[in-house]
Amino acid sequence: MKLSARNVLKGRVVALTPGAVNVEVVLEIAPGVQVVSIITKSSAESLGLAVGKEAYAVVKASSVMVAVD
Repeated sequence: MKLSARNVLKGRVVALTPGAVNVEVVLEIAPGVQVVSIITKSSAESLGLAVGKEAYAVVKASSVMVAVD
């Protein structure tokens, strides 16, 4: 797989929460570190997502904000 996105985080699906149109996908990318994404049901089905399956969070954004207290 080749992508133009520079931020690819490998993880494991730990939760899938289906809604009427979308599915909330929770990936654990390190112990205690999770990334949450909302994708279409069609995409989740096409990818064959299931709890325990490995997947990647791919982040491509023109701006990512960083903040501190």
